[in-house]
Amino acid sequence: MLGFVPPLPQQPGRPPSSGHMIVCGDDALARRLAVELRFIYGERVTLLLPPGRDANNPETPLTQRGRAAALFGRMSAAMNRAGNGNGTTGGSGDTNAGVEAVRIMEAPEPSDDVLEEAGIDRAAALALVYDDDERNIRAALTARRLNPRLRLVIRLYNRKLGQHLEELLDQAAAVAMPGIDPALLDASTTVLSDADTAAPALAATALTGSSKIIQAEGLLLRAAERPPPRPGESADPGLCTLALLSSTTNDPAGAEGSDSSGDEAPQLLPDERAVAEATGRGTVVLEAISRADPDRPATRMGGRGAPLAQIFSRRLRWSALGFALAAVALVIASLLTTKDSALHSAYLTVLDLLGMNDPAEGAPPARQIIQILSGIAGLLLLPLLIAALLEAFGTLRTASSLRRPPRGLSGHVVLLGLGKIGTRVLVRLRELDIPVVVVEEDTEARGIPLARSMHVPTVIGDVTQEGVLEAAKVHRAHALLALTSVDTTNLEATLYARSVKPDLRVALRLYDDEFATAVYRTLRTAHPQALTRSRSVSHLAAPAFAGAMMGRQILGAIPVERKVMLFAALEVAGHPQLEGHTVEQAFRAGAWRVLAIDATPPADRNPDLAALPPFDPEGDATPPPSGLVWDLHPGYVLRAQDRVVIAATRRGLAELLRRQRSAVPGR
Repeated sequence: MLGFVPPLPQQPGRPPSSGHMIVCGDDALARRLAVELRFIYGERVTLLLPPGRDANNPETPLTQRGRAAALFGRMSAAMNRAGNGNGTTGGSGDTNAGVEAVRIMEAPEPSDDVLEEAGIDRAAALALVYDDDERNIRAALTARRLNPRLRLVIRLYNRKLGQHLEELLDQAAAVAMPGIDPALLDASTTVLSDADTAAPALAATALTGSSKIIQAEGLLLRAAERPPPRPGESADPGLCTLALLSSTTNDPAGAEGSDSSGDEAPQLLPDERAVAEATGRGTVVLEAISRADPDRPATRMGGRGAPLAQIFSRRLRWSALGFALAAVALVIASLLTTKDSALHSAYLTVLDLLGMNDPAEGAPPARQIIQILSGIAGLLLLPLLIAALLEAFGTLRTASSLRRPPRGLSGHVVLLGLGKIGTRVLVRLRELDIPVVVVEEDTEARGIPLARSMHVPTVIGDVTQEGVLEAAKVHRAHALLALTSVDTTNLEATLYARSVKPDLRVALRLYDDEFATAVYRTLRTAHPQALTRSRSVSHLAAPAFAGAMMGRQILGAIPVERKVMLFAALEVAGHPQLEGHTVEQAFRAGAWRVLAIDATPPADRNPDLAALPPFDPEGDATPPPSGLVWDLHPGYVLRAQDRVVIAATRRGLAELLRRQRSAVPGR
């Protein structure tokens, strides 16, 4: 039932020892997470996969285990090339010295026997990242019973259920180990969603000049991407410069987010000299910090209720306006010619329009002419009323059905796919009041009810078929987000959309890095005036899952081209690189940077900096002040009792956590 990865360089297979990590899953996220733990954090990993074909591609001849082995082989070769090329491995240590093999097991379910064989009693952390929420919950309850000290990271799409599950499992761990201070207990439970983790980055890709948002204790950290300064202009560093974009960002043949070393690659957390010497390169800066409001529900397109614009067509509204103007003109004409009062003239005109007045025999010619004109106008009223009734009935009948894109819609985002990821991105876009048109082939897709309730225009059809993207008004769209689960479908839709609108902003969901790089270069070469981005959900989500498995609080992650920068809250105690050093001395270029210090006394600190304070509708509307201090003096000496917010690369955070574990006795 179990086996080892085919020979990796100097990685002898041996059973996992105490402190290893177990990853259980059935899709790309599990493999990515295992790679993250193995090659970034240097952990011993046991990867539990279901037997048989790949869940994402059931027709492929390569099994889950084969795909994982191939991925580990490519990553090992890449790490070795990086180490041999410049003498470093980016802070993760020597990849060829004493690195243990990744253990791969195959089992249909993470049962008691399977988890015991994987070494659950000796493991430090377990990640349950199956695509099925129920399977993850069942396995989490089993794992907590088998090892109360285990750190659990669970993938759940249902956020409310995840909050209750965290409380339940943490309480179970505390009950199983009475007498242990919960603050010292490392058996934490973290529930994450890959969709929620990746959705902000995917939504931000569709917006020009949008900021990437990280939340910390009711504050919003805005990381903004800025273009290179023009000649004669000086770049605005904001509060601090988080990253330098690759020098190939404006090069049509450049590779987005190249992992190679040198001037072409993006630089995360550069020092002041690197920022000053960088010319012609965009930057990612910490732009502003503002108070975070409680999450508001995503708005409907067109507002609440059913306004006239949705019930009656524009043609009918113009017809009604014309009829009303004609009636007013007849009333004015009656006033001018008959010298009657305004009220009586209006009364007679309404009677004439409705055909309820007697013939004006013996009346002045002007009155007779007005009566004839009123009768003619009245003939138009009956079909107008019938049309209004039919349209109102049709609108009410289809109020619970999907809307079609309005005729004059423009500047919107075309979203392909309403699965888990597409649904979360749709919510994010509507929270930002961005107009969206959705294209989905399956009428039973997860996000269809949400699109219906939010009155989001939806086109049902295969995006690869002719006419579907035209129905979504792609020729007038601002951006295209191709987020289906099939790479070739996303690519085909992108190529067709670019043929219709060459300057369309495009974001592709592509899993394979080599394929994504090739697609990116080709599209940038063919359409240099348009922005193209390729995104992988597992690539965006894996760092947050891996950081949670290491026992640290990950506040969020932002993509920098195809790299990822993490924001985390760390206790200074146990980190020799931080404790006793000034803020300036603690900064390590390309690894980590201290952004803020929590000045709240340890006993009163919020255990979850990423959570908003609870909203009390009957209490004071003013939220409590944050204890985070962002304007740090470079000479402030970090103390053991301090808690800091840091920005870190994946390897930088891995080094901090490794050294902390080595400094703790018994680990």
